[in-house]
Amino acid sequence: MHGYRWCRRQRYGGVGRCPKPVVISTIPLVERIEPSPKGSNEPIYLDIAEVEALKLVDLDKLTMDEAGERMRVSRNTIWRLVQSGREKLVRAIVEGRQVLIRKD
Repeated sequence: MHGYRWCRRQRYGGVGRCPKPVVISTIPLVERIEPSPKGSNEPIYLDIAEVEALKLVDLDKLTMDEAGERMRVSRNTIWRLVQSGREKLVRAIVEGRQVLIRKD
């Protein structure tokens, strides 16, 4: 798989099994997005898996099934990643919060 990278995700919060690693095809060039003017000082953290899912579904116009095949996870996982990423981005826009992308 030349050009692809595995990304191990972490569980934030309660107990349960760790999320499956996902395949990331593109590492974002930016590490953060700064609002102008700033609203809240508390940043919003966007996981690299959420960025990849948003890119595949919203920019590349793939279906959830196709995106799931590319990232090697289920359609439901893609749906959750996209919903979470969209919610975080809208919250950042509405509340004027900085967005930090976790690349680990």
